Amino acid sequence: MATINKEEVDVVVVGLGWAGSLMSIELAMAGLKVRALERGGDRGYEEFAYPKPADEYAYAVRNKVMATPAEAAVTVRYNMSQTALPTRKWGAFAPGTGVGGSGLHWTAVLIRPTPTDLKLKTYADQAYKPGILQEDMRIMDFPFTWDEIEPYYTKFENICGQSGNTGNLRGQILEGGDPFEGPRSEPYPLPPLEDTLNTSMFAKAAKKLGYHPFPNPSACVSRAWTNPYGNQIAPCNYCGYCSKYPCLNYSKASPQTAVMDALKRMDNFSYEVHANVMKVVLHDDKKTAKGVIYIDAQGNECFQPAKIVVLSSFQFCNVRLMLLSGIGQPYNPITEEGVIGRNYAFLSNGGATLFFKDKNFNPFATAGATGQMINDISPGNFDGPSLGFIGGAKIHSSQATGTPISTALPKGTPSWGTGWKEGLEEWYGHSMKISITTTCQSYRDIYLDLDPNYKDEYGYPLLRMTFDWKQNELKLQQYLKGVVSNITKELNPDSYSESFLPMDAHFDLTKYVSTHNVGGAVMGDNPKTSALNKYLQSWDVHNVFVPGGNAFPQNFQANPTDTIGALTLMAAQAIKDIYLKNPGPMVQA
Repeated sequence: MATINKEEVDVVVVGLGWAGSLMSIELAMAGLKVRALERGGDRGYEEFAYPKPADEYAYAVRNKVMATPAEAAVTVRYNMSQTALPTRKWGAFAPGTGVGGSGLHWTAVLIRPTPTDLKLKTYADQAYKPGILQEDMRIMDFPFTWDEIEPYYTKFENICGQSGNTGNLRGQILEGGDPFEGPRSEPYPLPPLEDTLNTSMFAKAAKKLGYHPFPNPSACVSRAWTNPYGNQIAPCNYCGYCSKYPCLNYSKASPQTAVMDALKRMDNFSYEVHANVMKVVLHDDKKTAKGVIYIDAQGNECFQPAKIVVLSSFQFCNVRLMLLSGIGQPYNPITEEGVIGRNYAFLSNGGATLFFKDKNFNPFATAGATGQMINDISPGNFDGPSLGFIGGAKIHSSQATGTPISTALPKGTPSWGTGWKEGLEEWYGHSMKISITTTCQSYRDIYLDLDPNYKDEYGYPLLRMTFDWKQNELKLQQYLKGVVSNITKELNPDSYSESFLPMDAHFDLTKYVSTHNVGGAVMGDNPKTSALNKYLQSWDVHNVFVPGGNAFPQNFQANPTDTIGALTLMAAQAIKDIYLKNPGPMVQA
């Protein structure tokens, strides 16, 4: 097959989700010619906005806006002695595809990590005596200070129209917000979403027990918002269809609502859909890239030359592209040499479902990020060292959906047929949840690499994930079970059920947890232990930048999108201010 050569551009962007759209608009505004390549299709408002109906079966069950396993399968195993098998159906996570990526169907919880989360290695070295933490743990600090990254959190939150209560404004702790958050240079752009019955009940019980509840920080905007790019985002109407759905009302910040309308109007930006990038092409010296090879919608092999290559697809895809392209040395878990694939981390969830016969929670009046949470149980905010583990969780009650198929039912209710329908009629609207979203540390033998046995339709190896729960995370789960149980008892439901990992649990790929996969091409100060520097620039190939969850050295309890947005904006600013004036490594090893 002959390769079709495209006209050279200044920047080629691979993947048009949050990271790709932000990098595209920032570099296009600087006058660069930007070309984005998206594996999936175009996703405009006409596909999902009113008067189109919200279809629970299509979006939440059949994963209409997700990549299929055939398109984005990974192989999975627990440890190095096993043969990994490919995913046949999404369970634990569900990567997005198409313009907007996972930013189209996310739940829109837009929360920052704490300063301690970003300097976890420093905290661990100071707070934990030698021998308490597992020897194979490989946690790292992010390679920047809070003061360096904070302006970019602020910028991204203004792009999204973040709604919530400020807890720490330039060092002053404010009532109603998160007292554990890092100092903010500006207050939240918008007030929080309205409370629902379950969230007000949770907040009252948590406060009585000495915790510090605050409204979920949200990118479902509480008021009409015009962002710095001039895009308008409509106020949330609490329709109940958020997680796994595009927003019907233009109210959830996404690449479509917050970036793409302005970006598409720029003459120096273009994009191509159904463009499946297979590898980055390097010059002979392996120190710079000259473009990317992709397969277009007609099955043609195309070469897109570019002066700068930005890999901004989903975390798994970014790591796989680096491995297929020979950018950085693959990680070896035996010798711990190499960097591409190391420090992969996922997370665990769990919680309690509470049933009340005499309360109607009206679950259709909700938004994805409606809720209250506490951050008291996160690193540095409680005595983790005396408990023998590191990490924590955000604990929250969120009325995230009113969709009937996913209604929680008491134990003993049939899972199908007449009995299930009767249970649905009796209990719809009579339950609430207390949920946890946990940290997950990185380990020597938890990693990503290329599978030696399975290939995609083009003959390239699939990405292989070696992952299982470690004792540190299971100890954390058991501690959180006690915290949630105490809040549950304070709420005094008629009945409840709990879901926490036992100490002998293995990772279960079949049950949904989140899509918060991180690591594999991490940022750091040392090229021997990290793939990227503080500006998301490859240590090895200086004109390749890799924004995404892949850059996180471990997973914190806060949702990742706020940090992905902030890191991308910081990297884009560095490219404009430093790299364009003097192309080369921006950080000396």
